[in-house]
Amino acid sequence: MYAYIKGEIVGITEDNLVLECNNIGYNIRIPLSVAQRLPGIGETVKIYTYTSVREDAFQLFGFLSKDDLEIYKKLIAVNGIGPKGALSILSAMSADDLRFAILSGDAKAISKAPGIGNKSAERIILELRDKVPLMSESASLDSFSENDTSANAEAKNEALEALTALGYSPSEALKALRQIAITEDMDSGDVLKQALKMISTI
Repeated sequence: MYAYIKGEIVGITEDNLVLECNNIGYNIRIPLSVAQRLPGIGETVKIYTYTSVREDAFQLFGFLSKDDLEIYKKLIAVNGIGPKGALSILSAMSADDLRFAILSGDAKAISKAPGIGNKSAERIILELRDKVPLMSESASLDSFSENDTSANAEAKNEALEALTALGYSPSEALKALRQIAITEDMDSGDVLKQALKMISTI
Protein backbone atom coordinates (compact mmCIF):
# COMPACT_ATOMS: atom_id res chain seq x y z
CA MET A 1 0.00 0.00 0.00
CA TYR A 2 2.69 2.51 1.02
CA ALA A 3 6.16 2.41 -0.60
CA TYR A 4 7.56 4.76 2.04
CA ILE A 5 6.51 7.47 4.47
CA LYS A 6 8.56 10.60 5.04
CA GLY A 7 7.71 12.65 8.09
CA GLU A 8 8.62 13.94 11.53
CA ILE A 9 9.50 11.57 14.36
CA VAL A 10 7.16 12.14 17.30
CA GLY A 11 7.79 8.94 19.24
CA ILE A 12 10.29 6.06 19.37
CA THR A 13 10.44 2.83 21.38
CA GLU A 14 12.64 -0.21 20.75
CA ASP A 15 9.98 -1.75 18.49
CA ASN A 16 7.72 1.11 17.39
CA LEU A 17 8.00 4.45 15.61
CA VAL A 18 5.35 7.16 15.48
CA LEU A 19 5.84 9.22 12.33
CA GLU A 20 3.75 12.32 11.59
CA CYS A 21 3.06 13.09 7.94
CA ASN A 22 0.45 15.64 6.81
CA ASN A 23 -1.01 15.82 10.33
CA ILE A 24 -1.47 12.04 10.50
CA GLY A 25 0.49 9.96 13.00
CA TYR A 26 1.54 6.53 11.72
CA ASN A 27 2.37 3.71 14.13
CA ILE A 28 5.14 1.74 12.43
CA ARG A 29 6.63 -1.46 13.84
CA ILE A 30 10.43 -1.42 13.54
CA PRO A 31 13.29 -3.76 14.44
CA LEU A 32 15.62 -2.72 17.27
CA SER A 33 18.40 -2.09 14.72
CA VAL A 34 16.27 0.64 13.13
CA ALA A 35 15.34 2.19 16.48
CA GLN A 36 19.03 2.49 17.34
CA ARG A 37 19.86 4.29 14.07
CA LEU A 38 16.99 6.77 14.00
CA PRO A 39 17.62 10.48 14.56
CA GLY A 40 15.93 12.15 17.52
CA ILE A 41 12.39 13.36 18.18
CA GLY A 42 11.42 16.20 15.86
CA GLU A 43 13.76 15.07 13.06
CA THR A 44 12.53 14.16 9.57
CA VAL A 45 13.14 10.62 8.34
CA LYS A 46 12.17 8.47 5.34
CA ILE A 47 10.91 5.01 6.25
CA TYR A 48 10.38 2.23 3.68
CA THR A 49 7.26 0.32 4.68
CA TYR A 50 5.54 -3.02 4.36
CA THR A 51 1.78 -3.21 5.00
CA SER A 52 0.55 -6.35 6.75
CA VAL A 53 -3.21 -6.93 6.48
CA ARG A 54 -4.84 -9.73 8.48
CA GLU A 55 -8.37 -10.39 9.67
CA ASP A 56 -7.54 -9.12 13.14
CA ALA A 57 -4.79 -6.58 12.42
CA PHE A 58 -3.59 -3.89 10.02
CA GLN A 59 0.07 -3.03 10.66
CA LEU A 60 2.91 -1.10 9.08
CA PHE A 61 6.49 -2.37 9.34
CA GLY A 62 9.28 0.09 8.62
CA PHE A 63 12.94 0.11 7.61
CA LEU A 64 15.59 2.71 6.84
CA SER A 65 16.71 1.13 3.55
CA LYS A 66 15.16 -0.67 0.60
CA ASP A 67 17.61 -3.52 1.19
CA ASP A 68 16.30 -4.13 4.72
CA LEU A 69 12.74 -4.03 3.41
CA GLU A 70 13.49 -6.54 0.63
CA ILE A 71 15.16 -8.94 3.07
CA TYR A 72 12.14 -8.59 5.37
CA LYS A 73 9.76 -9.45 2.50
CA LYS A 74 11.82 -12.55 1.70
CA LEU A 75 11.77 -13.64 5.36
CA ILE A 76 7.99 -13.41 5.75
CA ALA A 77 7.59 -15.52 2.60
CA VAL A 78 9.33 -18.40 4.39
CA ASN A 79 6.89 -20.98 5.74
CA GLY A 80 6.42 -20.46 9.48
CA ILE A 81 8.13 -17.07 9.66
CA GLY A 82 5.55 -14.35 10.24
CA PRO A 83 5.91 -10.57 10.38
CA LYS A 84 6.95 -10.62 14.07
CA GLY A 85 9.47 -13.42 13.55
CA ALA A 86 11.07 -11.60 10.62
CA LEU A 87 11.22 -8.41 12.70
CA SER A 88 12.90 -10.34 15.52
CA ILE A 89 15.59 -11.63 13.15
CA LEU A 90 16.36 -8.16 11.79
CA SER A 91 16.50 -6.86 15.36
CA ALA A 92 19.17 -9.43 16.18
CA MET A 93 21.32 -9.03 13.05
CA SER A 94 21.83 -6.68 10.12
CA ALA A 95 20.57 -7.47 6.63
CA ASP A 96 24.20 -7.96 5.52
CA ASP A 97 24.91 -10.42 8.35
CA LEU A 98 21.67 -12.29 7.66
CA ARG A 99 22.51 -12.53 3.95
CA PHE A 100 25.90 -14.02 4.72
CA ALA A 101 24.47 -16.42 7.33
CA ILE A 102 21.96 -17.70 4.76
CA LEU A 103 24.58 -18.21 2.05
CA SER A 104 27.08 -19.83 4.41
CA GLY A 105 24.43 -22.08 5.99
CA ASP A 106 24.98 -20.63 9.48
CA ALA A 107 21.73 -21.65 11.19
CA LYS A 108 23.27 -21.03 14.61
CA ALA A 109 23.67 -17.31 13.91
CA ILE A 110 20.07 -16.94 12.72
CA SER A 111 18.64 -18.98 15.61
CA LYS A 112 20.07 -16.46 18.11
CA ALA A 113 17.12 -14.21 17.27
CA PRO A 114 14.39 -14.41 19.96
CA GLY A 115 11.63 -16.84 19.00
CA ILE A 116 13.61 -18.41 16.14
CA GLY A 117 14.62 -22.01 16.73
CA ASN A 118 17.19 -24.06 14.86
CA LYS A 119 14.55 -25.70 12.63
CA SER A 120 13.17 -22.31 11.60
CA ALA A 121 16.69 -21.06 10.90
CA GLU A 122 17.42 -24.09 8.73
CA ARG A 123 14.15 -23.54 6.85
CA ILE A 124 15.14 -19.91 6.17
CA ILE A 125 18.49 -21.05 4.77
CA LEU A 126 16.88 -23.77 2.63
CA GLU A 127 14.22 -21.51 1.13
CA LEU A 128 16.28 -18.34 0.66
CA ARG A 129 19.75 -19.56 -0.30
CA ASP A 130 18.98 -19.26 -4.02
CA LYS A 131 17.00 -16.02 -3.62
CA VAL A 132 19.48 -13.87 -1.70
CA PRO A 133 22.51 -12.37 -3.49
CA LEU A 134 25.83 -12.15 -1.67
CA MET A 135 25.99 -8.42 -2.31
CA SER A 136 22.83 -6.39 -1.83
CA GLU A 137 21.58 -4.23 -4.68
CA SER A 138 22.19 -1.12 -2.60
CA ALA A 139 25.73 -2.28 -1.80
CA SER A 140 26.40 -2.80 -5.48
CA LEU A 141 25.06 0.66 -6.30
CA ASP A 142 27.23 2.21 -3.61
CA SER A 143 30.40 0.46 -4.66
CA PHE A 144 30.11 -0.11 -8.42
CA SER A 145 30.02 2.48 -11.13
CA GLU A 146 27.00 2.63 -13.44
CA ASN A 147 28.94 0.87 -16.22
CA ASP A 148 30.30 -1.87 -13.96
CA THR A 149 30.85 -5.25 -15.59
CA SER A 150 29.91 -8.71 -14.40
CA ALA A 151 33.64 -9.47 -14.13
CA ASN A 152 34.03 -6.64 -11.61
CA ALA A 153 31.05 -7.89 -9.64
CA GLU A 154 32.56 -11.38 -9.55
CA ALA A 155 35.91 -10.01 -8.36
CA LYS A 156 34.18 -8.12 -5.55
CA ASN A 157 32.18 -11.18 -4.46
CA GLU A 158 35.34 -13.31 -4.44
CA ALA A 159 37.11 -10.66 -2.37
CA LEU A 160 34.19 -10.62 0.07
CA GLU A 161 34.43 -14.37 0.52
CA ALA A 162 38.18 -14.10 1.09
CA LEU A 163 37.78 -11.36 3.71
CA THR A 164 35.25 -13.36 5.70
CA ALA A 165 37.51 -16.41 5.45
CA LEU A 166 40.26 -14.26 7.00
CA GLY A 167 38.04 -13.62 10.00
CA TYR A 168 36.49 -10.24 9.22
CA SER A 169 32.75 -9.91 9.82
CA PRO A 170 30.46 -9.58 6.78
CA SER A 171 29.62 -6.03 7.86
CA GLU A 172 33.31 -5.04 8.07
CA ALA A 173 34.05 -6.62 4.71
CA LEU A 174 31.08 -5.01 2.95
CA LYS A 175 31.86 -1.60 4.45
CA ALA A 176 35.41 -1.77 3.09
CA LEU A 177 34.37 -3.06 -0.34
CA ARG A 178 31.77 -0.34 -0.77
CA GLN A 179 34.50 2.29 -0.55
CA ILE A 180 36.68 0.83 -3.30
CA ALA A 181 36.52 2.10 -6.87
CA ILE A 182 36.76 -0.97 -9.11
CA THR A 183 38.46 -0.64 -12.49
CA GLU A 184 38.23 -3.12 -15.37
CA ASP A 185 41.84 -4.25 -15.00
CA MET A 186 41.45 -5.28 -11.33
CA ASP A 187 41.02 -8.94 -10.42
CA SER A 188 39.82 -10.35 -7.10
CA GLY A 189 43.37 -10.27 -5.69
CA ASP A 190 43.69 -6.56 -6.43
CA VAL A 191 40.30 -5.90 -4.87
CA LEU A 192 41.26 -7.90 -1.78
CA LYS A 193 44.47 -5.90 -1.33
CA GLN A 194 42.58 -2.62 -1.59
CA ALA A 195 39.94 -3.87 0.85
CA LEU A 196 42.56 -4.89 3.42
CA LYS A 197 44.09 -1.41 3.23
CA MET A 198 40.62 0.12 3.62
CA ILE A 199 39.74 -2.04 6.66
CA SER A 200 42.89 -0.85 8.44
CA THR A 201 41.62 2.73 8.18
CA ILE A 202 38.04 2.04 9.27
